[in-house]
Amino acid sequence: MKHVGADEAAKPLVSGRQVLIAQAALLTGLTLVLLVKEIPGMVRELKIYRMTGGLGSGHRYP
Repeated sequence: MKHVGADEAAKPLVSGRQVLIAQAALLTGLTLVLLVKEIPGMVRELKIYRMTGGLGSGHRYP
C-alpha cells in the first residue's frame, strides 16, 4: 500500500476562485435571461406612460 503525502491528499478538484467565477457567470446569465424575458413588458409600460402624458400630466390624471 502506497503512503499518500499531505500535499497529494489535500489537493482540491476545484479551487475557490473557480467556484466564485462559475457562480458569477451563472448569476449574470440568469439576470440577462430575466431581463430579456421582461423587455416586452417594460416597453408596454413605457408606451402607457407616454400615452398618459408622463411626469407633467399629474393634474390631468388623478
